[in-house]
Amino acid sequence: MAEATDPLGPVDRQALDEVVTFTSELIRIDTTNRGGGDCRERPAAEYAAERLAGAGLEPVLLERTPGRTNVVARIPGTDPAADALLVHGHLDVVPAEPADWSVPPFSGEVRDGVVWGRGAVDMKNMDAMILAVVRGWAREGFRPPRDIVIAFTADEEDSAVDGSGFLADRHAELFEGCTEGISESGAFTFHAGHGLSLYPIAAGERGTGWLKLTAEGRAGHGSKVNRENAVTAVAAAVARIGEHEWPLRLTPTVRAAITEIAALHGITVDLDDPGFDVPQLLAKLGPAATLVQNTVRNSSNPTMLGAGYKVNVIPGHATAFIDGRFVPGGEDEFHETLDRLTGPLVSWEFYHREQALLAPVDSPTYAKLRAAVEKFDPGAHTVPYCMSGGTDAKQFAKLGITGYGFSPLKLPPGIDYQALFHGVDERVPVDALHFGVRVLDHYLRTA
Repeated sequence: MAEATDPLGPVDRQALDEVVTFTSELIRIDTTNRGGGDCRERPAAEYAAERLAGAGLEPVLLERTPGRTNVVARIPGTDPAADALLVHGHLDVVPAEPADWSVPPFSGEVRDGVVWGRGAVDMKNMDAMILAVVRGWAREGFRPPRDIVIAFTADEEDSAVDGSGFLADRHAELFEGCTEGISESGAFTFHAGHGLSLYPIAAGERGTGWLKLTAEGRAGHGSKVNRENAVTAVAAAVARIGEHEWPLRLTPTVRAAITEIAALHGITVDLDDPGFDVPQLLAKLGPAATLVQNTVRNSSNPTMLGAGYKVNVIPGHATAFIDGRFVPGGEDEFHETLDRLTGPLVSWEFYHREQALLAPVDSPTYAKLRAAVEKFDPGAHTVPYCMSGGTDAKQFAKLGITGYGFSPLKLPPGIDYQALFHGVDERVPVDALHFGVRVLDHYLRTA
């Protein structure tokens, strides 16, 4: 009689226990990134490096700035001629206001089968999954088919200058042979209503165009007429930008997402029909529309204003900041439109800029990502999507690495993954972590 195989794969009990422990303990290490260099990831980096070393690897710790530590390690594959795969996660988290939370945000408390705390979904859970899988392989003596480079980065929640940007610019040799990578924001359960469970896998990111607007005027007394008022000029530009309706620009990833999600709702679409009404379609998709509605066009949201020092003094200088995003292929339109909307009295520059990304959804890699999720949730429907924001994949793309968002979690209807990103009471069920370890393990074994 043939030996029965484990339908859940070779992941052992210790890996399932460790992913919970690692998530909780990483959350307890406060790596709040307040921007402007105000963060210290080194304790979390040392924690990760110690556990990688315990799996027989040789992690290296790298810093551009003291305390802003990154960890990189390579797992040799059985086929030295095969392309390498990058698996990366960031160690920093956004701030959390304890008074707003039900539990202390850096407690890592495990209560009623749920791990609570800042980073539970963004993204110390994925960091813990990576560590648990790698250590499980060491116990088993398993080697993947191709080299896998593990990277834990600093500074993803700000500019990445001390993290993936530094690694890509100064330590590219550590990623030699890597052609593809996986990281955050994909393969999570999205409950689309009427019992429909989707698992969006990211295959693209909008570009980042954070802007600083500047108006120079004539300073003067607040009681006198002044037609060269810098505040008036910058305020008018901000209003035009904030009210601008950007045209639809459907990238291949978004077209695939709309087509597949619509089909799951019993709707056939023809996106090549010039008269096809995309907003009308999105209105029919219910909750699932949120997976695409922010990526069908560029965007520009005013976020900060600065001017003056006294109510009766007209300042000679005023500034504003805009959170701009552009779809893959939409940057030229973004530039031209901002030139027009700012007008002749206001200049603008990039405060921070990162490229847009596009990854193929018809590739063998994407097919394997889909298969890994569907193996462990046969009733699931994986769909492609484009992220409205960005990740470290933007930096690694400069090394020719195609990035996918894949940090698998099976979530119950009461947990809204997207709402928990940077939100209050961030948390992740233990069962979701177990699912993630199994899916990640299976994918990396077959990648």
